[in-house]
Amino acid sequence: MRDAGLSLPRNDPRQYDELAGEWWRPDGAFAMLHWLAEARAALVPPATRPGALLVDLGCGAGLLAPHLAGKGYRHVGVDLTRSALAQAVAHGVTAVNGDATAVPLVDGCADVVAAGELLEHVPDWHAVVAEACRLLRPGGLLVLDTLNDTALCRLVAVHIAERLPTVPRGIHDPRLFVDHRQLIAECARHGVDLQVRGVRPGVPGLLRWLFRQTRGGEARTSRAPRIVPTGSTAVLYQGHGVRGG
Repeated sequence: MRDAGLSLPRNDPRQYDELAGEWWRPDGAFAMLHWLAEARAALVPPATRPGALLVDLGCGAGLLAPHLAGKGYRHVGVDLTRSALAQAVAHGVTAVNGDATAVPLVDGCADVVAAGELLEHVPDWHAVVAEACRLLRPGGLLVLDTLNDTALCRLVAVHIAERLPTVPRGIHDPRLFVDHRQLIAECARHGVDLQVRGVRPGVPGLLRWLFRQTRGGEARTSRAPRIVPTGSTAVLYQGHGVRGG
């Protein structure tokens, strides 16, 4: 099941239907997406007004939802994969089945736009950034994380990670990875001053988690690894920025 990508082209969206049962397994193929969702949600402050809207682009099965609980947002998730959206709805997300480059919501509607682990999966990340910034109201917050377009990232995220038992084969196409300097410049073009930092799983926690995986999935009852800052953006990085105006 985790090897769905072996029978499909790299980054083929059909993989997410084949892996639909993995989304909410803490030791499943999407385990690291849970860790990243928690770290992304930590960048989102409590809502400052009634009816505040958070638009979650590429929301998948709604993994961000538990970490937003109590912050006061209406959580709208946008995704192409219906099987994932059905699970997001079960976790309190208002689902929109659609493309992140053409979201059927009005300009300036969102207090927060999240784009977690999305930009490295789309053919035109510039168009997704433009759409995310269009949705933000002045003073609204953009939060994201993605993979950098570097040789080190291709080595780590594809050649090494996809040999681990917890990572789906073929889930990434390294040709789509996003240079952080280009992303900062593109956000600036649309009025968002994006700040970025490198992040990674904490090494001790990751090693313990991988060890438990080899012992039969005891990770279900243990604390998941935490995503922590690192001095380099060369592999995985996180960004946040406010729309001016």
